[in-house]
Amino acid sequence: MFERSIGAAMAVLQKALGITLIAAVLLNFANVVGRYGFGYSILWADEVEMFILVLVTFVGAAIVGWQRQHLAMDVLRNRFPPPMAALVTVIEAATLVAIAVLVCIHSFSYAQQMLMLGRTSDNAGIPMWIPHSFVAIGFTLLAFVAIWQAVARLLGRHSNTGRVEVRNDAATSAERD
Repeated sequence: MFERSIGAAMAVLQKALGITLIAAVLLNFANVVGRYGFGYSILWADEVEMFILVLVTFVGAAIVGWQRQHLAMDVLRNRFPPPMAALVTVIEAATLVAIAVLVCIHSFSYAQQMLMLGRTSDNAGIPMWIPHSFVAIGFTLLAFVAIWQAVARLLGRHSNTGRVEVRNDAATSAERD
């Protein structure tokens, strides 16, 4: 139940990021047409496009992780016996979570500094704590995904699509044969 809710939330988030990316492309197109067709440029467009790309990149990383579509160096892990492969998975997840927590701490701290200073972007006037918080949000989600999937793998309830499923011993032994 909870796994389906996470999967549904990730699907909604993926669609929202896709729509946001399309909006950035349309903004870029409008800016190009304005600049070269009419001699008028949208001054704030480049900043907004850059902030959208930061959002899509860092929050999208969590979605890619959930779907298990990320790059993985699993050639050796796949050759290990299941207990050793599980240990490698735990080490990978622990490393990812440690790095993600470190990035989150620094990103949230920096975003908080931007908030306290009242810093805004030069052309669009967007409060700078907003785009700086995208990094922290993305890495927080990525840490959550890493923990969730490591626990699911250890419990033997994982799949390649990011969804967690209950696997019985007969199905597992049939897959190995």
